[in-house]
Formats: sequence, structure tokens, C-alpha cells
Amino acid sequence: MRHLGFRLFMLVCCTGIAGEALGQSFGVELHNTLMPASGGMGGVSIARPQDLTSALNANPAALTQFRGTQFCFGGAWAEPTFNLTQTGNIPIIGLDPLIEPFSAKSTAPGGPLGNIGVTQDLSELGLPATFGLGFITTAGGFIDFRHVPESHGTNTGQSIFTVPVVLGMDLADRLSVGASLSLGIAFFDGPFVGVGGMTPDYALRGTIGANYLLTSATTVGAYYQTRQSYTFDNAFLLNPGPTQTSVDVQMDLPQNIGFGVANTALLDGRLLVAVDVVYKLWNEAALYEALYDNQWVVQVGAQYTRGRYRFRAGYVWAQNPMDPTPGSNIGGVVEPGDLPAVRYSQGLMAITSQHRISFGVGVADVLPGIDLDLMAGGMFRDSEQLGDFTTTSIEGYWIGLGMTWRFGRGACERLPAPDSWCRGS
Repeated sequence: MRHLGFRLFMLVCCTGIAGEALGQSFGVELHNTLMPASGGMGGVSIARPQDLTSALNANPAALTQFRGTQFCFGGAWAEPTFNLTQTGNIPIIGLDPLIEPFSAKSTAPGGPLGNIGVTQDLSELGLPATFGLGFITTAGGFIDFRHVPESHGTNTGQSIFTVPVVLGMDLADRLSVGASLSLGIAFFDGPFVGVGGMTPDYALRGTIGANYLLTSATTVGAYYQTRQSYTFDNAFLLNPGPTQTSVDVQMDLPQNIGFGVANTALLDGRLLVAVDVVYKLWNEAALYEALYDNQWVVQVGAQYTRGRYRFRAGYVWAQNPMDPTPGSNIGGVVEPGDLPAVRYSQGLMAITSQHRISFGVGVADVLPGIDLDLMAGGMFRDSEQLGDFTTTSIEGYWIGLGMTWRFGRGACERLPAPDSWCRGS
């Protein structure tokens, strides 16, 4: 029982890392909220993405909207403020309490994140298709309470990147389909030096999608994304020394179902209005199924075009995913009746704020053949009481930019005029 309790404590401390540093995420996933153009529109990108990395990371059918050869490099900085109050001990049978009452702000800094992508249409080969390859930041962050003695060294970190290979194809004038296969690269770090350490793993994830031009001004799109299942072998050592044993941790990124609609009927086609709805199946994802409920996310974005300039704004409502009755099995570890430890885990990963806003601006041909996109956003402050002893408070902001290089024929987005502008010659 002593080993089970210690195992549980270490596991629950490690599961919440991405939530603190990436406060704009939904659960632990970003869903294009940090992309250079879509990020200014709240991450809206299923029907008509405004940057190619958003198409690579969401609906693969939208990749056919990018022509010629394009390369995009985007970077962002996410800065949270995360406070945790623990008013009771977390007891472990046979040991003194490992967590004592404290109230403090995490000292972990914000995080830099990068997103890179390249697309190539295959029309020169006689194929009505576009191929894409990317390197995408999916989740990541850190929590650090080592400056608080009562936290007994709570310190965790995680980073997850994906390398998607994507193909979108036109089946008809109005219908496109697409598929992608992504290799996930995850690094998982435990809370105590000498007990937990940075542990890597790799996993695959598939996505299929479709887009349909409903009218000359309206496009609808949808996609389904599979789980991405990680097994962190020997992630922790129990009782380091001659009698030590290792513990594996199971963790899934969830299945996602997305639907989006975009319309350019207003202001003579200069105003693009888009809405995305994403449903996240946390209840079927290892580790998170014990701590999260399934989650709805609604993203609303707009873009106004004036000459070379694009002015963007977005709003996001994300359902609070915290499970009011957390389960006893966390990543394959059976919880030995220590509910305060589970609630403490939920506190570390409490992405509870339901409201976010964002803004952005884009400039086409800031240099010949090069577009520039800037974006910024913020998540409103929110507090959450979890069980009898744990309370969290989180808010955050993020900024980012990206540049897109166009080669050859450039890229004509097949949208109603005047949005059907051709990038390049």
C-alpha cells in the first residue's frame, strides 16, 4: 500500500504540466490557437484556414486551398499566471503527508512554441491535390513549486510535438477530402530529481476530413482525429537503490471531432466570418479519463480584408473539463483511496477558464512573395475549487508571429472575390 500511495502521488503531480504553461489550451491541446493567422481568430481553421500550418494541424481537406509552393515559419510565447492553494495535507498510508498546506504562485516561466510547415500542390503532375509536411507544437509547459517547502518539491514538465504528413485532394469542383498521419514526439518529466526523469515516447495519430463549398460564399468542413497513445516506460523509480522498481505511465491525447463553417457574403466579400465546434473525448483517453470529462469547444473568428491588410479577431468558449467525480485509475495506476491526491492532480492541470479572446493583423507581400502575420490573445482569470482542500486560479496571455514564403505560381485561395486573391505570380 505504501508503494501504491507513493506511486499515485508521483503520477498525479506529473499529469498537470501542460495546463499551467499553455493556459489557452483546451485540456492540454492547443488546436491552432497559436498559429500566426488563425491564432488571431481564436484558432478558427476547419473550413477556411488562413495559414497553412493550421490546415496541416486540423482539417487535412483544407490543404487544397493552398496552391504553388509555400513555406511558413511561426513562433509564439505563452505566459500564464498560475496560483495554487492547498489547505489540507495529502496523506499517504505509512508515510508522513507528502503535501502540506500552502498557497503560492508557480515560478515556472512561460514557454516559446514553434510551428513550421511546407505545402506543394501537385497540379504539375496532373493531380488535383496538395501535399504538406509540418512540425507542430501540440502541448507543453512546466509547473514549479520548489520554492515552497510545503510542496515537497512539486516540479513537473512535458512537451509534445507532432510531425504531420498530409494530403488533400479535390474530388469535385465543390468537394475536397484529405488525410494525415502524424508522428507524435513526447517528453515527460517527473516531479522529483532522482525519482522521476525526462522520459520520451513516440506515437501515431491519424486524421481524415472533408470540405464542401455549399454556396459561392459558404464553405463547410469536418474532420475526425484518432487518439495518440503514449507509454512512458520506466517513467518513475520507486525506492531508488537495490530494491528499486520502475513504473510505466499510459497517456493518450484524445479523439477529436471537429465541424466548421466559413462565410464571405458580407461587405462585398471582404469580411470572412467562421465558426468551429470541436468535441474532445477525454473519457476515452488513458490517464485523462480519470480527471477530465468530455469537452465542447466553440471558436468564433472574423477577418476583414482591406487592400494588403487583414484585420482579425476571435472569441473562444471552452467547456470546463474538470470531472466532479474523478476516477480511481490514473494511467493504469489504481488509486488507493487517496482522493485528496487526485484533487491535487486536477488542480495542477485545471484549465478551467471558459472565455478567451484574440486579435491579429496580416500583411500580404510585406516583401515580394512574403506575407507577415501577427497575433495576440488572452484567457480571462478563473478560479476553481476542487474537493475540500485544493483551489486554483489561472489566467494568461500569448503573442506570436509568422512569415509565409511563396514560390513559383504562388497560392490562390479559391474563395469568392475579392478574397480569391492570388499570392504571387
